[in-house]
Amino acid sequence: MIKIVPSDFDYKLVVVTRQDLKLSPGKLAVQVAHAAVECALSTKKHRPLWFSRWNGEGAKKVVVKVPTLQEFFSLKQQAEALGIATVIISDAGLTEIPPGTETVLGLGPAPNNIIDQVTGELALL
Repeated sequence: MIKIVPSDFDYKLVVVTRQDLKLSPGKLAVQVAHAAVECALSTKKHRPLWFSRWNGEGAKKVVVKVPTLQEFFSLKQQAEALGIATVIISDAGLTEIPPGTETVLGLGPAPNNIIDQVTGELALL
C-alpha cells in the first residue's frame, strides 16, 4: 500500500474565533460560515489558482482561537503582507450580540506553508 504524505503545497482556509465572546454553538457556526464564504470568493477572484487547488483538494477548513479581538488585527496584517485573503466578520446584532461586533477572522485559502506562517501556532477550537 502506498502512503500519501501531504506536501508543503496543500491548501487550507483558516477561521480565527474570539474566546472572549460567549457565542452559542449555532451562532459561532454561522459566523465561521460567513468568513469561509467571503474568503473563498475573494480568493477565487484574486488568486484563482490558489482557490482552484484548495477546492480540488477538498476545500480544507480549520478553526482556531485567540483570546480577544486585538489578536485579529496583527494576524490580518501578517496575512495581507503574504497575499492571503482576509475578512473580519461583523455581526448584524439581531440575536446574541450587539450590532457591529467583530466575531471571526477568515484567512485564505492559501498554501499551508504560507498560511501557517500566520496561524500555525494557534490552538484549534
